[in-house]
Amino acid sequence: MAYKAVVAMVKPDFTDIVVNSAKKIGATGATIIPASGTGAQEAKTFFGLSLDIRTNLVIFLVDSELVEPVLSTIKKAGRFSEPGTGIAFVLAVEQTAGFESQLLKPQQ
Repeated sequence: MAYKAVVAMVKPDFTDIVVNSAKKIGATGATIIPASGTGAQEAKTFFGLSLDIRTNLVIFLVDSELVEPVLSTIKKAGRFSEPGTGIAFVLAVEQTAGFESQLLKPQQ
């Protein structure tokens, strides 16, 4: 099987919604890493200083066939069309180890 990593920077308030939406369409789980960053339009305090923008880095390892549905779903769930809410991108995965234990096994 060929896998891809879908990486999304998601606002903390939307992380659970994004992860649950992706799981509903076939993602088996996600790795969530707390992070901070800046964007093209940084928020400023009234002193003119940049605010620490909290975000979560959410990584989904999915079958190549699920990339488009997962990307579309997290874009909608995370409200990525609104400024400053998040971004996502896809990375090629050359090899995996241990991922087999995450796949659904047929009932016997």
